[in-house]
Amino acid sequence: MEWNELRAFVAVAETGSFSRAAEQLHLSQPAITKRIQALEAGIGVSLFDRVGKRVYLTEAGTRLQPRAIDLLSELSDTEVMLRNLHSRIDGRLAMATSHHVGLHRLAPILKAFSHRFTDVELHIEFVDSEAAHELVRNGDTELAVVTLSPVPDPKLHSERLWRDPLAFIGASDHALAGQRRISLEQLSKYPAILPGLGTYTGRIVAERFARAGLPLRTAMATNYLETIGMLVGIGLGWSVLPATMIQPPLARLDVDCELLGRDLGAVTNPARTLSNPARAFLDVLRGFADPPVN
Repeated sequence: MEWNELRAFVAVAETGSFSRAAEQLHLSQPAITKRIQALEAGIGVSLFDRVGKRVYLTEAGTRLQPRAIDLLSELSDTEVMLRNLHSRIDGRLAMATSHHVGLHRLAPILKAFSHRFTDVELHIEFVDSEAAHELVRNGDTELAVVTLSPVPDPKLHSERLWRDPLAFIGASDHALAGQRRISLEQLSKYPAILPGLGTYTGRIVAERFARAGLPLRTAMATNYLETIGMLVGIGLGWSVLPATMIQPPLARLDVDCELLGRDLGAVTNPARTLSNPARAFLDVLRGFADPPVN
């Protein structure tokens, strides 16, 4: 059983296709087929049933898949550990970030890192913060720079870098714009445009209204904060967004509610050995963090 054969097996199992597995591993389809055939011959069992153009795992394949993933993960960690024995900072750095953090926080950090560490190849995946936590938890990416979970995950290490104050906002011509000390009850009578309840920001707002025993008239939902800002700006509803996003045609609504906010930072998996590029990136990140509060 060879490592490359296992990699080919996992790729076919995950994609359900020899051709898509070949694309994922940057190989030809015949090369993938040859590796699978060699693996099946070596262990003496069939791992896939081929029905037309579709591929299905046999019982043996189903049992092998989680073990193969674990073996490849162990191999990856071992390679990282050995590479870390020297001090060179090069190779590939896989990380995840949310669209909002990527747009509004990462540009100067990425610039500083790439200028300093020219031999590192950055691979950045843009996903929702919740999905990024899952990628780190599963070992699919080394680190994430995202909105931190309000309830820390014991399997992950979260490092707070920035406090991101949130604000109630509406269009500058919203019916409540310019009024002082708007109550949550007043606000609840108008349609809202919020991130989905599967997001940390959406849950922060929903929990606040639930505590007050008030309904939320959600007109529509999207997880892209910039899209929400556009929809609010044309008068389709109010929202809660990072205060840094307030600019015409958006206006802050003076709502009688304690200040809302969320923490942004870095998420890593303590069970995974970080590469030298990942360690270096965290050091650069910390140089851009909010100053400590006295």
